[in-house]
Amino acid sequence: MSEMPFTHLDAAGRARMVDVTAKQPTVRAATAAASVKVAPAVVDLLRSGEVPKGDVLAVARIAGIAAAKKTPDLLPLAHVIGVHGCTVDLELVEDGVEISATVRTADRTGVEMEALTAASVAALAVIDMVKGLDRSAHIGHVWLLAKEGGRSGSWKRGQ
Repeated sequence: MSEMPFTHLDAAGRARMVDVTAKQPTVRAATAAASVKVAPAVVDLLRSGEVPKGDVLAVARIAGIAAAKKTPDLLPLAHVIGVHGCTVDLELVEDGVEISATVRTADRTGVEMEALTAASVAALAVIDMVKGLDRSAHIGHVWLLAKEGGRSGSWKRGQ
């Protein structure tokens, strides 16, 4: 791999936000995933809707959407961009919850970090809602699945 300059460092090596002013807005999307592992008894409670704190999946969905819109508040070099669409889907599986977050925009930079933040915070919300039932509940993975648009085009994990 050839040596590339660090885009987030200036000539003196100080952190900087990349200037995207001259870039034209384009349609972009990114999808990220996360998993939360919980005990089988907790999966049963999630399926029956009997978790004492309430509707875990609804809370996690809203937390993920809110988080996507707050990404530049959490990541200091992330650009403030328009989050024009965000879906957070949660699926109960044998050992917990699988989360998928897709974020869309028409802006100057991508939404990969927004999708990753949405999936991460949705996973944290699940943990928060079930931690009293299962102290061993944990986040299994968080990763980018796909991105579309921008100069680098489309990318999918595994391709």
